[in-house]
Amino acid sequence: MFVNELMTIEDLANYLKVSRRTIYEWLKHNKIPALKVVGQWRFKKEKIDEWIEKQTHA
Repeated sequence: MFVNELMTIEDLANYLKVSRRTIYEWLKHNKIPALKVVGQWRFKKEKIDEWIEKQTHA
């Protein structure tokens, strides 16, 4: 996976080792950085990595 590649919900769930349902819950509550492209959620790996880092320091 390339650093600048956009991940799908499935990609992100696998990357974070959580369920797709968990990702949807985080999206619903604006807890995770995401963007919508043509009606589908996408995630930038570098933004997710930054988010993880912030979660570990919170």
